[in-house]
This record gives sequence, C-alpha cells and structure tokens, in this order.
Amino acid sequence: MSTAPDAAVAAAPANVKDFLPLNGTDYVEFYVGNAKQAAHYYKTAFGFQSLAYAGPETGVKDRASYVLVQNKLRFVLTTPLQPGNDMAAHIAAHGDGVKVLALWVDDARSAFEETVKRGAKPYMEPKEEKDEFGTVIRSGIHAYGDTVHIFVERKNYNGPFLPGYREWNTTYNPTSTGLQYVDHCVGNVGWNEMNTWVDFYEQVMGFRNLLSFDDKDISTEYSALMSKVMSNGNGRVKFPINEPAEGKKKSQIEEYLDFYGGPGVQHVAIATNNIIQTVTDLQNRGVEFLKVPGSYYDTLLDRVGEIDEDLQPLRELGILVDRDDEGYLLQIFTKPVQDRPTVFFEIIQRKGAQSFGKGNFKALFESIEREQALRGNL
Repeated sequence: MSTAPDAAVAAAPANVKDFLPLNGTDYVEFYVGNAKQAAHYYKTAFGFQSLAYAGPETGVKDRASYVLVQNKLRFVLTTPLQPGNDMAAHIAAHGDGVKVLALWVDDARSAFEETVKRGAKPYMEPKEEKDEFGTVIRSGIHAYGDTVHIFVERKNYNGPFLPGYREWNTTYNPTSTGLQYVDHCVGNVGWNEMNTWVDFYEQVMGFRNLLSFDDKDISTEYSALMSKVMSNGNGRVKFPINEPAEGKKKSQIEEYLDFYGGPGVQHVAIATNNIIQTVTDLQNRGVEFLKVPGSYYDTLLDRVGEIDEDLQPLRELGILVDRDDEGYLLQIFTKPVQDRPTVFFEIIQRKGAQSFGKGNFKALFESIEREQALRGNL
C-alpha cells in the first residue's frame, strides 16, 4: 500500500551532484491480454484521451500499443500479436501488469551509463529513434521482478509520442475525470527483499530513503507488511517498496506475489486537484473502490483536525483523510482492475501533506482483508 510513518523526511545530502536527474514519470506501460479493449476501458472508466498508436499499420509487426493521455499522465497498453516472445511470456506469468516505469530525462545515454556502472543490469542499450518529428533517445535497466525502467530523452522531438507511433484519432474521447500525473508507484517484493531494492535505488539510482516503517506501524489482527519510500533528488519520482511481514494469516503482499507470480508494481497513485469530483466521476463510470466502515468518519475530525471539505461527501464516497506536519491529504483506492487480485490504483489529493496516509493504514488494510476473505485468500 501507499506508505509512510510519522518520522521526519530525510533530507538530501548537501552539495552532492545528482548523477541521475529526473524530470518526472514519462509513461507507464502495461502488458495486457487485449490492448484494444483495455484502452476502451481506461478511456470510458478513467477519462483518458486517445494519443498515439503503434502496430502493423505503422510498421511495428510484433505488437499493438495504444497510448492514452490525461493531463500529464501517459499510459501505454501493449499486446503481443504472436505467442513465443517476452511480451506473451510476461502476460502468461503475471496477467495484465506494469512492465515499464519510464522516466523522463535530459540525457538518456548518461542515465544508462551512470546506473550501469553502479551495478544496474542493462535492459536497453541507448538507442536513437527517428521520424519526421525529430529524435528520441531511450535506454533502460532492469528493476525488481520483470519490471524495467526506461530513460526517455525527448527534447529534440515534437511528435505525438515516440517514433514508430502515429497520432491516434478517434471520435470517442470521454471527458477527463481530473486525473493529473503520477504521484508515486508502489512495488511489492518478496520476503526479505525490501532492503535489497532499497540499496538498489540508493546506490544505483541515487535515490534516498524518504520514509520507513515496519510491521509495528502497519498491521491488523491478521496480517502485516513493511515498507520504505524511495525518492529521487528533486522528489518528482517516488517508489515505495513493500515486503510481507509475519502475521496470523496471508497478507495482501503475499496474495499479490502469489497471483502476480513474483515481484511487481502493486499500484499507481494518481494525483487530482479535486478528489471529490474525480471519485464521483469515476464511480459514475463504473470504477469500484475499497470502502472502510462508516465508523471511520465518526472520529475523523478529532484525528486530523479542520479540513476544507465537507465530511458528508467524503463519507458517501469512502475517501480517507490523514494529516502530517506539512498539511493533509485525501486518498482512496480502487479494487484490482483485472481478474487477478494484483494491480490497482490510488487517487490522491495533497493539501500540503508530503506523507502517504499512515493514519489510514489499519482501516484500509482491514477493508483489503475483507476482499481477500471473499476471494478465499486471507
């Protein structure tokens, strides 16, 4: 889950040059069983717009990829057109899931060289991709499980997305639901692997451990987990890393690992400027959210103090609230968006808060456990 304790945010070391400057998340690419239908779902349910397409019609023979956009948020949905390749193997092993967390950089060659010399396993050697709109340079490294980071340098490009893609024009473009950009992406890793990947992000990518907590911070009667939040130098990219912890029953992390077939991206947290309007729109379009008991709201204002929002719509929608020293945040989590209980989304609005909703964990995890019990997996 989204994670953070009440501990102070770790400061970046003074006067240390950032060897991997990141401008933010460039795109998130999902490998899915049917990209055309998945694209229709994300447009209809989440309010994305058509942006670009790659496939046989554009000279790409092995896959079909649909690119969706909403404000600064870009999702790529990719399906292989033949069996017997890495894309097909990924889908067979994991179901629909995140393959690429792409990071926007000014120098993709430098990003590759700096990370590989620090121990990253290469995924994509720096490569120039050209068309009539200019040149993009991309490179990539492996992360946890089958997840990869691709560095995207697009300062000399003004096409719709990347070379090999063409503009995707469609008469069906539902209105936006107000989703803005990727706030953070959470990865689940196996038993005793969290610190290995914390070290990876610190040593290989120059991130810092922003916040940490253990199973005493995040637990219910039945299950627990541990997590550390990793952040790049300017704070534009944050990757919380979760691992299971011992409990009476199977934790949400263990359920994910079982059904995903190993480590991977658990959820993508997406920012909005008006969570009440966004969640109302999403629910009206059929998106299903986890709900906490109504009693959560009986003492909400005692816990978090005065907030700008009326309590009643928060209660009706199931939106959670938490406060830290910088302000407060509002958040809510969808149910899994595919048949396997794996990937889901968080909708978050920050009103100054820089944390991740620690005060909501117990109520939230209990709601997840209720869903696990219905699936027979608790």
